Amino acid sequence: MTPEPSADAPAHAIETVFRIESPRIIAGVARIVRDVGIAEELAQDALVAALEQWPREGVPGNPGAWLMATAKHRAIDLVRRRERYARKLVEMGRDLEASAPHGHIDEPADPDDIDDDLLRLVFTACHPVLSAEARIALTLRLLGGLTTVEIARAYLVPEATVAQRIVRAKRTLAAKAVAFEVPYGPEREARLGSVLEVIYLIFNEGYAATAGDDLLRPALCEDALRLARVLAELMPKEPEVHGLAALLEIQASRSAARTGPSGEPVLLKDQQRSRWNRLLIRRGFAALARAEAVSTGGGPGPYVLQAAIAACHAHAYSYEETDWARIATLYGLLAARTPSPVVELNRAVAVSMAEGPEAGLAIVDALVAEPALRGYYLLPSVRGDLLVRLGRVEEARGEFERAASLTRNERERGLLLGRAEECG
Repeated sequence: MTPEPSADAPAHAIETVFRIESPRIIAGVARIVRDVGIAEELAQDALVAALEQWPREGVPGNPGAWLMATAKHRAIDLVRRRERYARKLVEMGRDLEASAPHGHIDEPADPDDIDDDLLRLVFTACHPVLSAEARIALTLRLLGGLTTVEIARAYLVPEATVAQRIVRAKRTLAAKAVAFEVPYGPEREARLGSVLEVIYLIFNEGYAATAGDDLLRPALCEDALRLARVLAELMPKEPEVHGLAALLEIQASRSAARTGPSGEPVLLKDQQRSRWNRLLIRRGFAALARAEAVSTGGGPGPYVLQAAIAACHAHAYSYEETDWARIATLYGLLAARTPSPVVELNRAVAVSMAEGPEAGLAIVDALVAEPALRGYYLLPSVRGDLLVRLGRVEEARGEFERAASLTRNERERGLLLGRAEECG
């Protein structure tokens, strides 16, 4: 007998669509109301409308366009109703009416326009009036669609702290009347570091989701990659911009090979490299070459170094042919440029491949007491792998089980538990 669909199935489908589309909706609405907090509220109103209408009337052919148009309609109504937005309504005039007229569900705007809105939203969320932590939390929330729990886990801070940062950031942007725009000149330079970090973190959440049933969230990777490409066109003389674009292009090239037929993770050493996207790899190599061409001295920055590491993997036709010695050297340079326990953990893996598992384990063991890695599942995962290579399988089993208990991604948990069973 075929099981009846769950009563919650329509709501789940709507919420899934909304999570994918919400960054574009918020960005598009923010261009109208010039307030990211209000834009997020209006996007949520569109979600509520969908939850009310779609179960009765059916899911529209283009659900993302429906949500965008509904949110923009409400934004225009709000602009009209409130006196404090009267001036903005006059400035927008007929162009605003044409972009989202009442009673009609528009098709999506031109993709370039969507990207422009997303880029404006990133620079707005990264405004200097906010602390660095608030900029990242707000942008991950608005563009990445991440929950406060996911952001808190990424930064190893309490959920309540992240929630407070986001609320205060919205209030500050509204109180300071921060313009919803891509800045120019020195102001753009001042905000660039935060923007690059935010784009990188959004990509990482798509590339290896911190929670949920899926390892990948391709929409986040695509958004981050588009933003990186747009930024590279806007700032052609910035090596770190090209470095980030190169890194994301090369990392994205592996996406199809990172999961098996049932969505299970496939480790780098087991991936079929014929499934790596050669076009993205070529784009990544070209971006890395541009980064090196515009470098002005002082050594490569962190994104250029990470892109160079990714390029080493992309150049190798097999796992065994990888130039691990060069990767270990590059990680050493990265650790000197931007000291981080996570960078050290990655360096340990490279050193273990270049010099043997004992050398890698020595680096990992020095990180065990590091407070920032206390809840980081990859620390016991890497340690378990090194212990297996040293033949200490019983110890490795405990490390894999600990790693499985720390991750909130179901696919990662299944992989780690499987590795623990193999040690049995």
